Amino acid sequence: LKGFSGYVHADGYKGYHKLPENITVVGCWAHVRRKFFDAMEALPKDKQPTSNAAKGVAYCDKLFHLEKQFALLCPENRLKEREKQSKPLIDEFYDWIGKLNALPKTHLGKAVQYAQSQRKYLERYITDGRLEISNNRAERSIKPFVIGRKNWLFSNTPSGARASAVYYSLVETAKENGLNPFEYLAWIFTQAPNLGKLGYVNSFADLLPGSTKIPPNVFIPKFQRTEPEKYAWEEDE
Repeated sequence: LKGFSGYVHADGYKGYHKLPENITVVGCWAHVRRKFFDAMEALPKDKQPTSNAAKGVAYCDKLFHLEKQFALLCPENRLKEREKQSKPLIDEFYDWIGKLNALPKTHLGKAVQYAQSQRKYLERYITDGRLEISNNRAERSIKPFVIGRKNWLFSNTPSGARASAVYYSLVETAKENGLNPFEYLAWIFTQAPNLGKLGYVNSFADLLPGSTKIPPNVFIPKFQRTEPEKYAWEEDE
């Protein structure tokens, strides 16, 4: 994260909370829900539905349900709805767990302690409509890397780790932008040696996944752009 400035969606790992001030950590409600769910699962089945642990899960589920309703809103309107609906529910949740007096070493106690210790990070997603309620997307993005590393045990140096991290970052970012990873990397390898020579790709920024200079055939069909007049290589035609 050297040189990075912005938001980082993360779990409750304390290392993230020691990042520079120009990086804002946003907590994950999926981890909170998991703590309460584990507490519920530890109880006899007949006591689970009416338990405080189940109520904690229900609070989290309500917040996630609201996010599904806000999914198609623009960031500005999503922010307004979060302030109107999500914030009161979060305040109600914290008022509730503050009165539980759960024993610290019990599953419920650990869930409560986690939620309380992470509160300032967990509440941050309601301050910006672009942020997400959980870290799930980030965790899904690194899952292929976690699974794949079993196949390349020979990458046992810092340089090898950095190289694989760079390529995986490019691939996952390409997916997020609706690009075919294979076609995208092939295009990069074709264009990078000729930066500034072909007229429309002049810098490394032009090669990034969000660039408007990426040709249509690199996009996954359903994500293909419909405004070809904006493509840089066609401006001189």
